[in-house]
Amino acid sequence: MPTRQVLIVAYPGIQSLDVVGPYEVFASVAAGTSRHGGRPAYRVRVVSPSGGPVVAESGITIDTEPLPSPATLDDDPIDTLVLPGGNGVHQARTDAALVEWVRAVAPTCRRVATVCTGTFLAAEAGLLHGRTVTTHWARAARLAREYPDVQVDPDPIYLHDGHLWTSAGVTAGIDLALAMVEEDHGTTVAQTVARWLVMFLHRPGGQTQFAAPVWMPRAERSTVRAVQSLVEAAPAGDHTVAHLAASAAMSVRHFSRVFTAEVGEPPARYVERVRVEAARRELETTADTLDVIATRCGFGTAETLRRSFHRRLGVAPDAYRRRFRVA
Repeated sequence: MPTRQVLIVAYPGIQSLDVVGPYEVFASVAAGTSRHGGRPAYRVRVVSPSGGPVVAESGITIDTEPLPSPATLDDDPIDTLVLPGGNGVHQARTDAALVEWVRAVAPTCRRVATVCTGTFLAAEAGLLHGRTVTTHWARAARLAREYPDVQVDPDPIYLHDGHLWTSAGVTAGIDLALAMVEEDHGTTVAQTVARWLVMFLHRPGGQTQFAAPVWMPRAERSTVRAVQSLVEAAPAGDHTVAHLAASAAMSVRHFSRVFTAEVGEPPARYVERVRVEAARRELETTADTLDVIATRCGFGTAETLRRSFHRRLGVAPDAYRRRFRVA
């Protein structure tokens, strides 16, 4: 099998883990194939518009090579182009030469991947038009607002849409790289790399960025915020829409409309979100059965808990507990 070239694009203000995480995954596979007498599976290079040292947002300096000329890629093709994120991405996407380079080389690559806010650079280069992508949960709304032709799903850890791969923040880049290794070389190789890096084999791409519910926007109206607090303080309480509307001293129809506008989802969906978050904490910190947790968190039955948990987080409660329970 020929050696695949992986190019990771750096720029000032980049998030260093967005670069180093995928780099270590691909480099580990390359080292492993070399040790067994084969050709290296990957040749990994970090490149930047100017070449030389690039200072990451944390202050770490990353050595880079200059961007290769698109004219040379027929002889030295890029298999995988990785666009990492970081606070510097917003300055990087104003660099017309860099954006044009990404736009020119992306169609020649077998796949293009973004880590975290690297989606902004890809969007500026026109690579995301009509695509469904993910990014860091805290930047998803801005991406959707600034690039309305892009379908932004803030929930998954990573998404795969054709030759385009996108991932959430920071460590999700490792999950993304492991998924691409698994596509190229199979599960056994990806599992071996994951064990070597002392981590789980990549989390399922559809698994949510678990902590997102904690950072949901709060309603501006004090009456709606009070309802949110009521639900969060007692997830198992009587939280029918009629009861919540009465607590806010509003009609059901008016309350539903105001709550959805202020919070971003209907009351019933919000109640489910809070209950799933409560169940998540129970699964992490207790050994109680699903039936007990379902009752305590307002689901009634374990089956209802399973359905809601999978719908919200993309993973079964048992699988979540095995991965995240703290003894």
